[in-house]
This record gives sequence, C-alpha cells and structure tokens, in this order.
Amino acid sequence: MYYVYLQKHTVTKEIYIGKTNNLKRRLSEHNNGEQKSTHRKDGEWKFVYLEVYRSKKDADDREMKLKHHGRAKQELYKRISSSLED
Repeated sequence: MYYVYLQKHTVTKEIYIGKTNNLKRRLSEHNNGEQKSTHRKDGEWKFVYLEVYRSKKDADDREMKLKHHGRAKQELYKRISSSLED
C-alpha cells in the first residue's frame, strides 16, 4: 500500500505533503531530523490527513497534484479545514 499524507508541525504550523509505503518509518524520519525539508529544532510533525492507494503510480500522481499548489490542494484544504485548525 502507498500513502499520500499531510503533516502539520506543532510549533511552526507548517504543512508538509508527502507519500510513503511505511507510515511509521516516515513519521519517525520527519521527527528525527532525517528529512532535510522538514528538519525543525522544536516541536514535532503529526499526520493530519491520509489517502491510501494500491498503485504507486496513483499515489505519485496524487502527490504531484497536491504539491503543485493547484486546485486539488485548495479543494483538499477546504474539505479538511477543521482538521487543520489547532
């Protein structure tokens, strides 16, 4: 299985979109500073939203649509707006 996910940082409130085939490992990488783009001094990353795919290609396509700041990202943020609040 492949997962497309949104994470939110507890201190900076930044949102990160990514994909993985191992959620536990990936969350650990983000929180232990092993991922350059999400390395932060304080706080931690928490999953806010997940989508599950059987096909890696489908997960890749969805991640790209969300990361390129298009309509798909806007619609998703609108749909999960309560989950993005603290």
